[in-house]
Amino acid sequence: MWCCVLLFAMAWAIWWLLRDRQTISGLSDKHVFITGCDTGFGNLLAKRLSRKGFQVLAGCLTQSGADDLQKACPLGLKTTLVDVTSQDSIAKAVEWVKTEVGDRGLYGLVNNAGIANPIGPTEWMTVQDYRKVMEVNTFGTIAVTLAFLPLLKKAQGRIVNMASILGRLSANGGGYCVSKFAVEAFSDSLRRDIQHFGVKVCIIEPGFFKTAVTDLDSIERSLQKLWDQMPPETKRSYGETYFQQYLKVQRIIMNFICDPDISKVPKCIEHALQARYPRTRYSPGWDAKFVWLPASYMPAFIVDAALAFVLPKPEQRVC
Repeated sequence: MWCCVLLFAMAWAIWWLLRDRQTISGLSDKHVFITGCDTGFGNLLAKRLSRKGFQVLAGCLTQSGADDLQKACPLGLKTTLVDVTSQDSIAKAVEWVKTEVGDRGLYGLVNNAGIANPIGPTEWMTVQDYRKVMEVNTFGTIAVTLAFLPLLKKAQGRIVNMASILGRLSANGGGYCVSKFAVEAFSDSLRRDIQHFGVKVCIIEPGFFKTAVTDLDSIERSLQKLWDQMPPETKRSYGETYFQQYLKVQRIIMNFICDPDISKVPKCIEHALQARYPRTRYSPGWDAKFVWLPASYMPAFIVDAALAFVLPKPEQRVC
C-alpha cells in the first residue's frame, strides 16, 4: 500500500517538474507592460525581460526613473510615465500601449507598483494612512487591470499581480497587509472570471527583500511621524519605552530576515510570463517558504502568541 503511494507521489512530482519547465516560444512578438519600474523588482524585471527577448513597455512614476531605465536598456524596451492612482494617467498609458502592440494585443501585464508606509501598530494609524497605501497597492492594481483587460483578452495574455506573503498573514498594522490581502482576493476572483478568454492570472507573494519598501530609515521616519502626531493619551498608554523597543525589535527582524538577492522575485515573474503552464502562486524568499507560509496555516492563537512574544508590551496593559 505504502509503496504504491510513494510511487504515485514520485511519478506526480516528476510529471509536475517536467510540466513546470515547459516554456512558450516567439517572445519577440510579445509585449509586456510593467508598472513601478523606477526601482526595485520592476526595474530589474524590465531589464531581464528585455534581455530575454520580450518587448518591454515599462511604466515609471518619475521622468528620471524612465530616463535611467531607457539608458540602461536601449533595445527591446520603451518607457512611459504612469501614476496608478490617476485614472487619466492610466488612460494615457493604455492609449500608448495600443499604439505599440497594434492588433496583436498585450501579452503580459505586471502590476508591480506598490508602497508600504506607514506600517506599525494599528492604533497609531488614521483612516487616511490606510487609504494612501490601498490607493496604490489595491485600487491601482484593480484600475490598471480593468483598463488593460480588452488588450489582454485580444492576446489571450497573462496578468501577474504583486501581492505579498503578508497577504496571507497579517503581521503588522497599517494599510500594507490589508492591501495585499485585497490583491489576493481580487486576483483569485479575476482568474476564475476570465479563464474562459484564455487569460491567465498569477500571484507573486514575496517574502522580505532589501528594497525601498523595506528600507529601515524610511520605515522609522514614518513611525516617528506617527508617534509625534499621536494624541497624548494614546501615547501615554504605550509609553516612550515601547516606542524605542519597537524600533529596536524592528531593526533586528528586518536586518535578519531581509534577503539581499532581489532577483528571486523577477525570476518568478519571468516564469509566470514564459512558462507554458504558469503557477497560480509564487512565494519567493526563504522566509516566505519556511516562516510566513507555514505560519499562515497554523491556528491563530499560536501566531498571536509568537508575535506577542517578539513585540514589546505597552505600559498600560491588562495583565
